[in-house]
Amino acid sequence: MNRNFPILLAEDHVVTRKLLEKKLVQAGHEVTSVENGRDALRLFENRFFPIILTDWIMPEMDGLELCRAIRKMHSKGYVYIVLLTAKDGKDDIILGLESGADDYLTKPIDHLELIARLNTAKRILSLEKSLKDANEENILLSVTDSLTGCYNRGYLNETLPNEIERARRYDHDLSIVFCDIDHFKKVNDTHGHQVGDLVLKEFVQRIRELVRDKVDWIARYGGEEFMVVLPETDVTGACSMAKRLRSSLADRKILIHDKMLSVTSSFGVTGINLDTSVSMKKFDTIIGQVDKFLYQAKEKGRDCIVSGVL
Repeated sequence: MNRNFPILLAEDHVVTRKLLEKKLVQAGHEVTSVENGRDALRLFENRFFPIILTDWIMPEMDGLELCRAIRKMHSKGYVYIVLLTAKDGKDDIILGLESGADDYLTKPIDHLELIARLNTAKRILSLEKSLKDANEENILLSVTDSLTGCYNRGYLNETLPNEIERARRYDHDLSIVFCDIDHFKKVNDTHGHQVGDLVLKEFVQRIRELVRDKVDWIARYGGEEFMVVLPETDVTGACSMAKRLRSSLADRKILIHDKMLSVTSSFGVTGINLDTSVSMKKFDTIIGQVDKFLYQAKEKGRDCIVSGVL
């Protein structure tokens, strides 16, 4: 309840608008005021306001038109609209609420009542935000590998086909790096699964240090296998990233409690050749090809990179 949301005030009567603005500011609100619905809508299109106070009768666009326009827009959060008017008949109230208003205050405005109504708005908006945050957290958890914090296999299966289609449609590069920690079973057998889990976490952290934030992404394919998806990156660039990661893992031992572990990894790298047919740029084709390159890296003795282009 301590949070004061920004308010957009639309009121054509100058004295009323200034008085309302003064009282709202005194109550701790940030207020932006305009004299008609058209100006309010223009402002709202460029900045999100969770609370709107609007007069009913205004020039250019009245309060009901503003309510309807706001409700048709795709906003980043819920907008709580309070209609201010001298109209107090039952039919008027119904019309205002049906137009999209959440609440209704009759003029002249009682300022104590206004603050009380705004407190109701704040409770509803805070609840809406809490539910939205919880939903976003649940969505994130559903696509995240619980151990390493990177994306999981389900996210890979759902998102990579979209990345492939986007690269094909816009004629952009796309590369995949398939990583596998060498002899990982030996790490678990020798040091225990808890140490193995810490090695996996460290491995993902080192990948994160080398990829572009909010552009590239990492998914755990299974066990000790990870895929790094590199949009806007050709195979040469992907191989450079794989070389840096291979060196980071091979040259820098991993400190686990009081143990210094030497770990290496093998890599398969592939990218889309945009000269090939569309049918060759499918999810299964790319996964199969990069898996083949990873297998070849293992066959060559591990701790190396094998790459190619579809």
